[in-house]
Amino acid sequence: MVQPAVEVLHFRDKEQSSSLLQQLNRLRQENVLTDVLLCSDNMEIPCHRNVLVSSSPYFRAMFCSDFVERKQTKIELKGITSAILSSVIDYIYTGLISITLDVVLPLMQAASMLQYGRLFEACSGFLQGQLSPDNCLSMIRLSEILNCDSLKEKAKEMAARSFSDVSASEDLCELSLPELIGYLEDDSLCAEEEQVFETLVAWIHHDPFSRRGAISDLFKKVRLRYIHPTYLFQFIANDPLIQSSTLCTELIESVRRLMFSVNIKSIRNMTAEFQPLWVAPRRYTCHETLVLVGGRKNNEQTSREALIFDEKRQNWQRLAKLPVRLYKASYVCLHSVLYVLGGLIANTNHSQVSTTVYTLSLKTNQWWTVEPMLQPRFAHKSVSYLHFIFILGGLGPDRRVCDSVERYNSMFNQWESMAPMPEAVLHPAMAATNQRIYMFGGEDAMQNPARIIQVYHITRNLWSKMENRTVKNVSAPAAVIDDKIYIIGGYTRRMIAYDTKANRFIKCANLKERRMHHSATVLDSKLYITGGRSISGHDVIEDSDSFECYDPQTDTWTSKGSLPYKLFDHGSLSMTCVSQTWAKS
Repeated sequence: MVQPAVEVLHFRDKEQSSSLLQQLNRLRQENVLTDVLLCSDNMEIPCHRNVLVSSSPYFRAMFCSDFVERKQTKIELKGITSAILSSVIDYIYTGLISITLDVVLPLMQAASMLQYGRLFEACSGFLQGQLSPDNCLSMIRLSEILNCDSLKEKAKEMAARSFSDVSASEDLCELSLPELIGYLEDDSLCAEEEQVFETLVAWIHHDPFSRRGAISDLFKKVRLRYIHPTYLFQFIANDPLIQSSTLCTELIESVRRLMFSVNIKSIRNMTAEFQPLWVAPRRYTCHETLVLVGGRKNNEQTSREALIFDEKRQNWQRLAKLPVRLYKASYVCLHSVLYVLGGLIANTNHSQVSTTVYTLSLKTNQWWTVEPMLQPRFAHKSVSYLHFIFILGGLGPDRRVCDSVERYNSMFNQWESMAPMPEAVLHPAMAATNQRIYMFGGEDAMQNPARIIQVYHITRNLWSKMENRTVKNVSAPAAVIDDKIYIIGGYTRRMIAYDTKANRFIKCANLKERRMHHSATVLDSKLYITGGRSISGHDVIEDSDSFECYDPQTDTWTSKGSLPYKLFDHGSLSMTCVSQTWAKS
């Protein structure tokens, strides 16, 4: 006979576990089959040992090991109030509990003691929901007392992210010295170094008698390398607290020598105490971002727009507009400040060549002016090095190509004339590295390509010039990565890199099309090329909205999308951005 197939039904009663717990809770409330009393204050709560053992390692150890409580029918739980114990017992039998600000701390302590991990984390989650810049420092301290890592992590994250608000809170003034040092040395702190200094000074002034001696330890947490020289040497250096400390004044003097001496010595020559302070990186919340400014927009008119690339959203956002339209101004970034120098102001009646220098900081997202240039000029070149800005060549009011050079000292807001170029050229590729300014190619007054390299030695204020047949670029940008200067296009698809140490040119991957009047900048050791004008195979000139990236490690180009509009003769710069402070303006 053929046996019928055996059918198996795997039945799961989803209500069984919850129904069983409800029945056990009803038995507890009716004091049926209970075998132990949990006591606190003057309250006795009947419970079932097997339920307690099943719910917590604490009770399992108490009732299943060779402890005296195993044989007792009354267990006194010290350190837990009767109200909290009652709530915990209800939670054990029902899985339900109400957490409020009044009970969360004793409830959390009880959950920790009795080893109810999910209840402990529920209390932590409740406290995380109460976090604010005013209390996050207190929450960090509380989380350490309670040994609660999840609360500590969230509180530290808020304290780092909301530094401006936290630094003004009462809680910060109450921190101990080790706590404050731990806070200020955090790499993820969303703060500029000027703010860090102001915060430590405010903390000392809260109790100057007992805290003045801490200035040396705290000052070492300020990353002096990233402070604007004017603020550092005119404000911080003259602060009475700083002047009272020999170590602080020595640190500032060390920075002065490194920052202001063109002949920078090797970091290996620094003192053992100062070296780790100098090489400390920017805080992680500070990142370099791409800014575009000015230029010719959609071939209509000179643009007043300033754009910043939002990496999170992968789109361009607008900054404050330039006060005026400037044709063929020059653009440079120094100490996280954008400078727009000179240019031609085109009015309806006449055109005026400008000496004005406009500045923009992402902290304020507002334009200001500094000391004007010595000579009006446009179509000139500018480059920053140390705390200087150098202006070279261009066209003056008479529209003649000039060879003059000016240097701006950002520390003292002063301009001075420097040695003129050996040969006046327009639209060269220019970059500064290793105490020198390199100027490649360009065109002379007769618009003929200049096949020369002109080198300015910053320390000596001297120029040298050499003929070079490899150089034939006009309206091409240049940028420095490591010891190489990359010359990108210039009426050609060609890109070459000049190795300053080996004194030779290296051929790189070509651009996709012949390009000129575009801009280039370096971010994270990669070249970013924006806009410009391209020449098709039929010699048709077209404006471009391209946005491309070159990786020198792989010698490859990658498209990054497109700009919001077609643009050329603009500025493209990398600027330090701190937590998108510009977006609040």
